[in-house]
Amino acid sequence: MRVTSVATAVNRIGDVRASRRRRLRFDGWIAGTGTSSGTRIVLGHWRRSPFGTFSDVMLEHADGTRLLLAPTQETADFVSGTYAFDAVRVVAVEVDVAHDTWTVRAGPLRLRFTVGRRGPLGLLLRAVPAVIARQPAWSVVTDWPARALLSGVRTRGSAGAGRREWYGAQDLRPLRAVSAVFEGTDLGSMAPVVPPVRFGFGSVPREPGITRITTTVALDPG
Repeated sequence: MRVTSVATAVNRIGDVRASRRRRLRFDGWIAGTGTSSGTRIVLGHWRRSPFGTFSDVMLEHADGTRLLLAPTQETADFVSGTYAFDAVRVVAVEVDVAHDTWTVRAGPLRLRFTVGRRGPLGLLLRAVPAVIARQPAWSVVTDWPARALLSGVRTRGSAGAGRREWYGAQDLRPLRAVSAVFEGTDLGSMAPVVPPVRFGFGSVPREPGITRITTTVALDPG
């Protein structure tokens, strides 16, 4: 009864105008890492979405060039309409997960990383009932703590094409090791995500990690 009451209260918080917009929900994982070459990589692995199951990769190179690798024209159009890129490529994106090892093949990119044990913040996020964590209004509550604890991270904000976004994190685990090759060139060893990526209104955490997340996108009512 208490969880239901809290969830009901949280649902009543938030942007009234956004409630009139059509909302799309993406449920899955976001992994982010830097490399010693200066390239930062963000993987979105979506088990449930309006486009079905799919994965996409965003890269920002040391010179600031931002690239999207998406598996279909439909997903490329949606993601590039929500975030900012200098180039977009439609390529096969495959993600294999074996225990704590993730292997990603996305056109010119080969990425492999291992996931470590969750720390205190991951344990705290897992303690929040999913029915609450997935609600956009909860992202309003968590935005300021996220800004204070994780440099560059935001849990709500404005996106492209007049859209609004909310991120509801449900888990966070660090990455232990990363190997990445782009167009045949080794990108080097794992490094912090510095500077923050500039695809949208916020970045992934500075320390390489993977977040279990629900992303809600409210479309422009126009």
